[in-house]
Amino acid sequence: MKRRQLLFAGLCPSLLAAAPATLEPLDYGRSFLQGKWADNRVRFWIESRTRLIDPAGAAIDYYQCASCKSENTFAPKDLFHKDNYDFLPIFGPEDGVIFRRKAHLNADYRQIRKAADMWEGQTYKLIKPRTARLLRSTREIREATHSGVPIVAQTEIADPRTRLRAIIEFPVKTMNIHDQKDLYQVDTGPVAFPDLSQRFPRPAEALSLAFVAFNAPNSADFVMESPTPISEGTRVHHYSKLLSLPAANRLYACE
Repeated sequence: MKRRQLLFAGLCPSLLAAAPATLEPLDYGRSFLQGKWADNRVRFWIESRTRLIDPAGAAIDYYQCASCKSENTFAPKDLFHKDNYDFLPIFGPEDGVIFRRKAHLNADYRQIRKAADMWEGQTYKLIKPRTARLLRSTREIREATHSGVPIVAQTEIADPRTRLRAIIEFPVKTMNIHDQKDLYQVDTGPVAFPDLSQRFPRPAEALSLAFVAFNAPNSADFVMESPTPISEGTRVHHYSKLLSLPAANRLYACE
């Protein structure tokens, strides 16, 4: 695979335009997911939601939660592991994904787990905003940015070969604005990025971590976390794999 490539050129845009999916945004400042395990009813802040849409079956929602550090939970002292690593979970209705990123390329970086085995299942605490106004122009995007209201983005992608589609939804953490030139650019992550090129035995297997950027309604760029060489014989997990995709991007001012 080339470092940078355009997937589904000339096909994905027409597929998206033919039947755009709809998804009511979440209030990401107040939406959480909580485990059911009595020994640790952990609560995670939801950072993004990815809806996988298969015309042959039901849509599946995956919730990517905020990263934390490996810890000795409820220990009397030395709360962080000495060989520490980033810990990030994604939860789905049947399966989830756990990412453990160490300073070196670790074999257990990505694990698919049964949702029932991740804190004995989860309870969703999903809050919707009082209003979610679709921003229909760059001027409206700039005005919403300057007014300080939370902005939620949805990036919809599709693969015409598999007919699979996905909506990646996330709060816009970084927004670049150029008023004189009437420009904007979203830059946010991590999000749960789906590989739509094949039907995996477990849909959660399609998910990887990525950052997303876009400054137009019909395309998006992603930088995905992947094994990355930093010196001869040494690799780490880093956001380095670049993809450019046709997409349908939507921005909502949420209050």
